[in-house]
Amino acid sequence: MKRRRGMVVVGAALMGAALAPASASAEERTCRGSLGGVTVDNLRIPQGATCTLTGTRVKGTIKVERSATLSARGVRVVGNVQGENARRVDVIRSSRIGGSVQVKQGGAARVLDSHVNGDIQMFKNTGGVRIANNRVNGNLQCKENRPAPTGGGNVVQGNKEDQCARL
Repeated sequence: MKRRRGMVVVGAALMGAALAPASASAEERTCRGSLGGVTVDNLRIPQGATCTLTGTRVKGTIKVERSATLSARGVRVVGNVQGENARRVDVIRSSRIGGSVQVKQGGAARVLDSHVNGDIQMFKNTGGVRIANNRVNGNLQCKENRPAPTGGGNVVQGNKEDQCARL
C-alpha cells in the first residue's frame, strides 16, 4: 500500500510539472527596419542593422550591437538603452527611459529632450555626442569621447562628470 501511494504522489507531481506553465521569461525581439506604437519585451538591433522606433514601448532593455543604428523617438523603455560599438544611438523627442542610457566605444550618439530615470553614460565614442534638454534622475557621465560631447540645458539630479560637467 505504501509503495502504491508513493507512486501516486510521484505520478501527480510529474503530471503537475507537465501541466504547469513554462517559467515566465521575457522574449527578445530583433529589429531591422521600423516599429511604431507596439509593445515588446526586450529589443535587440543586430550587427549592422538599422532600427527606427516611433512611440514604441519596451518592457525590458534595448541592446544596440556592433555597427548597428538606433533612432528612438517618443519611446517608453522600462529598462536600459545599451550600445557597444554601435554606429549611432539616438534617443530623442520626449522619450522616457526607466533605466540608463549607456553608449560606449561607438560612433555618434544623441540624447535630446527626454527623461532618463537612471544615468546617461557616454564613454570612448568617436562620432560626436550631443546631450541636451534632458531630465536625468541619476548621473551624467562622459569620458574619452572624441570630439568632446556638446549640448546643455540638462537637469541632472546626480552629478555631471568629466566631459559632461558643463552640459
